[in-house]
Amino acid sequence: MKTDKELKDLVKQKYAEIALQDKNDNMASCCGAGDCSTEVYNIMSDSYDTLDGYNEEADLGLGCGLPTEYASIKKGNTVLDLGSGAGNDCFVARAQTGEIGKVIGVDFTPIMIEKARENAEKREFDNVEFRLGDIEKLPITSSVIDVVVSNCVLNLVPNKAKVFQEIMRVLKPGGHFSISDVVLMGDLPQSLIKQAEMYAGCVSGAIQKDAYLQLIEVSGFTDVIIQKEKPIILPDDILKNYLTDEELTVFKNSNTGIFSITVFAKKPETCLPNSGCC
Repeated sequence: MKTDKELKDLVKQKYAEIALQDKNDNMASCCGAGDCSTEVYNIMSDSYDTLDGYNEEADLGLGCGLPTEYASIKKGNTVLDLGSGAGNDCFVARAQTGEIGKVIGVDFTPIMIEKARENAEKREFDNVEFRLGDIEKLPITSSVIDVVVSNCVLNLVPNKAKVFQEIMRVLKPGGHFSISDVVLMGDLPQSLIKQAEMYAGCVSGAIQKDAYLQLIEVSGFTDVIIQKEKPIILPDDILKNYLTDEELTVFKNSNTGIFSITVFAKKPETCLPNSGCC
């Protein structure tokens, strides 16, 4: 089993490579990592085409949902995007918060930050900022953010509880988040769990849906709602790289499900002792 540091280094390396890949390759694979599928296209991503602020150049095809669509961002809000990549969700959030608001993207891959800053400069956005940092220790002051969004990122983080604690810290009282992520129902085959590529590809780094929601609640958030849920079907030509024919048959006949969920939750206006939000 790899250590947390080794997993982080793996993700950083993979996503530096992914930043240079073609978008079509990213969307035909699992979060851009591992082998591409010839059976299906757009394994995980949803289409941003109808959302204001969308720019194809900033879309690397790495998401598993549309958190900005469900985030109830208002004019003048300060929005934080965790794992901001080339800036796609930040630019959609900017269209919603307007020129009087502010959007901050945090990513720990230097080449992603570089690409995002270039994309913002091309569009002369002076209220979109990208910061290099670890979302387990956000480079953000406490209680300054109105809305947090994130798209298929927390599943890559070994210490997910720490991330939710950090989200709680940086949100203003009454602030909220909308996060799209990959979760499981049932147990993955061990050969998938052990594969480093499938960790970087969002799957073996995912945890059980119930455990994910429990992490949110024990962190002190309220009004937890699943805004959208959809199954993710990994095609055989990807799974065969990690499973034997027998394992593949067992897996497909099991009750194991891989899902994309978009979750909403609020930071209470007033934190109670021992609630987890203080």
